[in-house]
Amino acid sequence: MVFLIHTGEIIEMDITTQDMYSIIFKEYPDILDVKQVSKALGVSTKTVYRLLRENTLKSLKIGREFRIPKVNIMKYVKVFGSTIYEQTTV
Repeated sequence: MVFLIHTGEIIEMDITTQDMYSIIFKEYPDILDVKQVSKALGVSTKTVYRLLRENTLKSLKIGREFRIPKVNIMKYVKVFGSTIYEQTTV
């Protein structure tokens, strides 16, 4: 279950990780850099670096650069969406 915020209202969607992979993130490679993640999530690169630093978004570090597997982004979206929904219903 994923909850998306659209024009101020929460939309509940029953979507699997496979659906997310083939529909939502299909234009992105299997492993993304920070800029690609920020574009995919619609947040700034600073926010992505914060998520990486807090280990909220799992990644690989190659040299000095982060690489984020697409599957980890999808897991983050599922958990994050559920958390937003729970916070708004309290």
